[in-house]
Amino acid sequence: MGILEVQGVNKAFGGLKALSDVNLNVEENTIHAIIGPNGAGKSTLLNCFIGKLIPDTGSVVFNGTSLLGIKPHEINQLGVSRVFQTPEIFSDLSVFENVMIPCFAKRDGAFKLNALSRVLGQRDVREKAEQMLVDVNMADKRDMIASSLSRGDKRRLEMAMCLAQDPKLLLLDEPTAGMARADTNNTIDLLHEIKSKRDITMAIIEHDMHVVFSLAQKISVLAQGTVIVEDMPENIKGHPKVQEAYLGTPAEG
Repeated sequence: MGILEVQGVNKAFGGLKALSDVNLNVEENTIHAIIGPNGAGKSTLLNCFIGKLIPDTGSVVFNGTSLLGIKPHEINQLGVSRVFQTPEIFSDLSVFENVMIPCFAKRDGAFKLNALSRVLGQRDVREKAEQMLVDVNMADKRDMIASSLSRGDKRRLEMAMCLAQDPKLLLLDEPTAGMARADTNNTIDLLHEIKSKRDITMAIIEHDMHVVFSLAQKISVLAQGTVIVEDMPENIKGHPKVQEAYLGTPAEG
């Protein structure tokens, strides 16, 4: 039994079958990577996790609760946060103000930007936001305007915003996309640090194999809409089915 269980999921768009009998199990408190060639169905599967798409058949269960039919804006209430390919932040607000928003929303369930001045006056919310910035090593940038941050720091800020919601599961959609190698390595280090401090499960969709093999404890490989292999990293690299999916021919030997 895992914290995220996918069983028999199928999804078609017209005559195109994007997902075909997908079965996947993400164990609690692990880092699980989902990889595959372009068009393998990774994004479609992720969108089934967060309510953007509803599978034609099959089940997606998080922590005992079905995610079928869940609205995207309700997913956080269940304990799931998502890091997007392009960091989703409030560009015109300061770093600290950005983190205050999810801290307040976690406590009170709603937030409107015109209420920011009221939120800033609430001590418990301020203290939690300060701690989130410490956790992602951004306390020294608290007063910077978010739009002025580097790509790597925008990613750190978004992670702080996600962590402020106290998720049990963090979904990361290509978290190092568009980053220089130095920022990529910093992001890898940050995710390891977060994992060491929290009881949290991470599911990562990623193309960068350096990222995958630096982080993942288990890997699911998709090809043509189905999971062809699910195994530990050391068993993935040379697996004949993986070689065939990526290179077009099975590995020799």
